[in-house]
Amino acid sequence: MTRALITGIEGFTGHYLAQTLREAGYEVFGTCHGAAPAGPHVHPCDLRDAAQVARVVESVRPEVVVHLAAISFVAHGNVEDIYLANVVGARHLLDALARQGGVHKVVLASSANIYGNSDAKVLDETVPPAPANDYAVSKLAMEYMARLWAEQLPLTIVRPFNYTGVGQSERFLLPKIVSHFRRRDAVIELGNLDVVRDFSDVRMVVECYRRLLAPDALTGTFNVCSGVGHSLQDMLALMRQLTGHDIKVRVNPAFVRANEVHTLIGSRARLDAAIGVVPSIPLADTLRWMLEA
Repeated sequence: MTRALITGIEGFTGHYLAQTLREAGYEVFGTCHGAAPAGPHVHPCDLRDAAQVARVVESVRPEVVVHLAAISFVAHGNVEDIYLANVVGARHLLDALARQGGVHKVVLASSANIYGNSDAKVLDETVPPAPANDYAVSKLAMEYMARLWAEQLPLTIVRPFNYTGVGQSERFLLPKIVSHFRRRDAVIELGNLDVVRDFSDVRMVVECYRRLLAPDALTGTFNVCSGVGHSLQDMLALMRQLTGHDIKVRVNPAFVRANEVHTLIGSRARLDAAIGVVPSIPLADTLRWMLEA
C-alpha cells in the first residue's frame, strides 16, 4: 500500500480526500491542528513548528503527499496567521520531505484567488497573477517558495476555484445560503451581490487530486474547476427553486469586502489533458445534497 500523508486531514477537504484515497487502496496518514486526532494515523502537528513537522514526516515516511492545511477563509482577521500558516508552514513541510527522501509526488493546494480581478473572461494557468487580498498573496508566495524545492521534489500545484459540499463551514457563501433556506428564514444578510463564481463539488475536486497522485500523472500547475460561472443571483434563484421558499436579501456593509474579486471562472483544459475528464457534478445536485444532509 502506498503511504499517503494529508495535511489538514480533519478539515473539510481532507475528510473527503482521505475517504477517496482509502477506497483507492492507499494507506492514509494525516496531520491535524489543535483538536485531538480522530484516529491512530492522525498526528497532531503545528506546521509553524519545523521540529514538529520533521517528526511527523520521519514517523510516517510518506510516498505521496497532499498539502491542504492552511487558513482558507479570505476574511480571516489575523494577517500574521495567514502568512505563517500558508507560507512558513508549507516551507517547513517541503524542507522535511526533501530531507526525508523517498517521496514520489507532492500536491500543494494553492488557490484561484491568486488571479485576482483579471481582464480575462476565462482564467487559464497562463494568466498573470494579480492577488487582491492577503489570503491570495500568501498562496502566490507559497507557489514561488515551493520552486526552491522543484529539483528535489516532484511538485504539483493545484489552484482550486470555489467548491462546496456537506460539512463545509457556514462562514463560506453557499453553506450559509443553504442553511438559511433549510431553516426557511425570512431574511439573509450578504455582502457583495454582483460576484460570479465557478463552483465545483468537493467530491469532484478530491477525485482530481487522487488522479494527480498517480505515478504516471503529469506534474505542473493546474486549475481545478468546473469552467462554469454562476452569479450570486443565479444561486439564490436555484435555492428558491429547490426549496419553494423565498427569502429577502439584505446587504450588510460589514460583509462587503473592499478588494472583492468580482468574477472567477476557470479553464480546466490543462487538467483534463493531464488526468482525463473528471465529470463535473451540476451545482443543483450539490445544493440538493447539502439541503438533504
